[in-house]
Amino acid sequence: MRIWRLVTVVVVLAGLLGLPFPRPASADPNIDELRRLTKQASRLNDLYRGQIQSLEEIRVQAKNATDTSGDLAARLAAAKADVANIAQQTYITGPLDGVQLFTTDVDPIHALGQAANLTYMAGERTERVRSIQKLIEKSKEAKLNANDKISKMKKKIKELQGKRREIERLLAKYGFQQPGGAEGLTPRLIAVRAEIMQNFPMKYGVGCLRPGDPGEHGKGRACDFMMSRGGTMASGADADRGDALAEWLIKNGARIGVMYIIWKQRYYDIRSGGGWDPMSDRGGVTANHYDHVHVSVF
Repeated sequence: MRIWRLVTVVVVLAGLLGLPFPRPASADPNIDELRRLTKQASRLNDLYRGQIQSLEEIRVQAKNATDTSGDLAARLAAAKADVANIAQQTYITGPLDGVQLFTTDVDPIHALGQAANLTYMAGERTERVRSIQKLIEKSKEAKLNANDKISKMKKKIKELQGKRREIERLLAKYGFQQPGGAEGLTPRLIAVRAEIMQNFPMKYGVGCLRPGDPGEHGKGRACDFMMSRGGTMASGADADRGDALAEWLIKNGARIGVMYIIWKQRYYDIRSGGGWDPMSDRGGVTANHYDHVHVSVF
């Protein structure tokens, strides 16, 4: 009975070796298009006089989606190579049938060992085929997601380009200030920081200029108002104080020249219409702004 089971496994293996793999039908993400759009986004940031949070969020999502798609494609190629190797090893081992098992010319121990090896390979290949099928589905989803994000980025850039005159009027209202003094901050940021600290004592401190930073911190136009010790998520009264500061900034932002706010993995960008919008996970408490309220000014 066991011998016939082994023979059956060999027959199954022969079928597995011919099992076709479905090919992903989704188009690969257009990396060149993403690079081109990223350059356009950079020029828009210059025009808007600072990073546009809604556009930056879509850019991050598009990059993450294309990275995921690329990673899945590499895993898929590796998995197919594994299966090809199993198939090759099976071919080298050679076929085995029931007649061979009963002939006196074949060492029964060798024959059973050969059959056991084929059984193992059949099981291995079956699992790899299943894993490839799952990877193909994930790869399709990742490609669709990446292409969707790239399409949204393209649409957002067009929308923001259409608001150019409106933005120019807004920027003209606040004027352009250069950083200066010992702190390397703009006069507007110094005034905003002072007014904030009059209303909200900062027991954990405030960080502003960050030399070399490509964003507003490097330009002397942003401060981080700490709501906890760095790297620790604000909670209780500290989190309440952060909420209160964010609401105060929204209420008074137009008066004092606030450009955008980031707090609790959300951003509020005055230039793109206002309102809280969610941010993608940046990988940590500080990067996701759970321990500080970020304020950028015009």
